[in-house]
Amino acid sequence: MTTPHTGPDPDPAAAPPPPPGTPVRDTTRDRVGIVMGQEGPYLQLRPLAGGREWDADPDHVHPLTPAELLRARLAETNAHSRRGLP
Repeated sequence: MTTPHTGPDPDPAAAPPPPPGTPVRDTTRDRVGIVMGQEGPYLQLRPLAGGREWDADPDHVHPLTPAELLRARLAETNAHSRRGLP
């Protein structure tokens, strides 16, 4: 006799969340940030240039490749320079 299946099986190969200091993309919000820590089930992320933290679901966060990090930093630098113009 088998037991009824009540939902998805936990993935035993699920990766642990990225450690603090890791640059990541939050795919839910399409934002890039640095992992600052974890509070309960959520990761706390902060924008690359600093600012207000936000909570992110670890299942919707992935570490940035070096190319993605470079693109994100360049976009941030360009946005900052545009704001600085009179």
